[in-house]
Amino acid sequence: MMKRKLRFCLVIIGLFLPGVLTVNSQKLVESVAAIVGNEVIYLSDLENTIADLRRSGNKTPVDQLRCNVFQEMLVSKLFIDQARIDSITVTDDAVEGELNMQMNDAIRQAKSEEALVAFFKKSIVEIRRDIKKTMLEQEVVREVQSKIAENITVTPAALKRFYSSLPKDSLPVIPAKYEISLIQVDPPANEDNKAEARQKLLDIRSQILAGKSFNVLSVMYSEDTESAKNGGEIGFLTRGELEKEYADAAFSLTKNTVSKIVETKYGFHIIQLIDRKGEMVNTRHILVRPTVKPEQSVKAISKLDSLANLIRKDSIKFADAALRFSTHKDSRINGGKLVSTNPSERVTWFTLEELNPEMYVKIRDMKVGEISEPFRTNDENNNVVFRIIKLDNELPAHTANLKDDYQNLYNAALMNERTKVFDKWVKEKIEITYLKISEEFKSCEFLKKGWLK
Repeated sequence: MMKRKLRFCLVIIGLFLPGVLTVNSQKLVESVAAIVGNEVIYLSDLENTIADLRRSGNKTPVDQLRCNVFQEMLVSKLFIDQARIDSITVTDDAVEGELNMQMNDAIRQAKSEEALVAFFKKSIVEIRRDIKKTMLEQEVVREVQSKIAENITVTPAALKRFYSSLPKDSLPVIPAKYEISLIQVDPPANEDNKAEARQKLLDIRSQILAGKSFNVLSVMYSEDTESAKNGGEIGFLTRGELEKEYADAAFSLTKNTVSKIVETKYGFHIIQLIDRKGEMVNTRHILVRPTVKPEQSVKAISKLDSLANLIRKDSIKFADAALRFSTHKDSRINGGKLVSTNPSERVTWFTLEELNPEMYVKIRDMKVGEISEPFRTNDENNNVVFRIIKLDNELPAHTANLKDDYQNLYNAALMNERTKVFDKWVKEKIEITYLKISEEFKSCEFLKKGWLK
């Protein structure tokens, strides 16, 4: 059901970072660790962050950790103070969607709202407030950094210099990558399989309505094996984190009621609403997928085998066959070329580890230009499909170099240039910003680099 992975560790680490606070007085009081321009770092915020990092497994010696966290907070406040000077602001709307998702992650990982409240010793309102404050501060820092670095680029000559400056024994080894095309067909007569799946769920639903336990039946029958371990429960999720059809059904239910059959790209579901809190729902579900029969597998394999033979004889081009016969929506319009589903990347090169097990086994033994035998596998939604694949190109494992890894090295060089610009900016900003550091932190070594006045 979820469209993304848990980020609870990030929530916890960020939860206690200091908020954006303005002080009128330039005097230190007992609870203040530092003043940076018009910004304040409270000792309690710093100590809470350190305690949280220790709970999450950070093994850094505590004195060193205190100095590390303190330095990060000071630098962050420099950027925030600059945002005040430049009138850079961030509205609540900019973080609201992400805030809801992070709150949901926190509750789901803690298993319940009550457990989350007990862990942080704060009300849910206070936890949400603190996360929001942290997210707004982080967004402000990004806005200021973006403005500082907006004109930074790396010329080809500069990239060559950067590459030449890297110790040869520290250059990363890039794993082998492959360009792949595929033709996919769905099980023939799959509508019959779908009808059987629906009927199976209807029978399960009837048992639930007759008084049997949804939890127990989920353990017995649900094909979502992860949620089945918890009686089908998937935890609190927002509408945006659920498939539209699932969300529409879930948000229309009243507590403990059971939905009618709901179809998503994952299969068929019945859903029970456990609880709703604002725009978040906690549900349990039972998932049933269409079952592919042996004779259907034989027909699908036979169809793909005939296609593969025609392509090998050059009676039809692979790209044309993909466009005409493939059911893989993302690749068929590209002539079968497999492309990353990440909209920010859309890359065509894949490591073996990025492929599912069946694709992995086929590709590792193929030569460039070769077409595989037909095979059964599961698609991105874990539904049974059948495929033939063609190995279009291969880039063997190698040490990073400008010819084969230009974009990766460019990104590294750009990050290096941005870091140098930020470091220079921080050094100059320190010189013109009012700073007051608590005595108990003056043993931190980094403070000798301009922070103490």
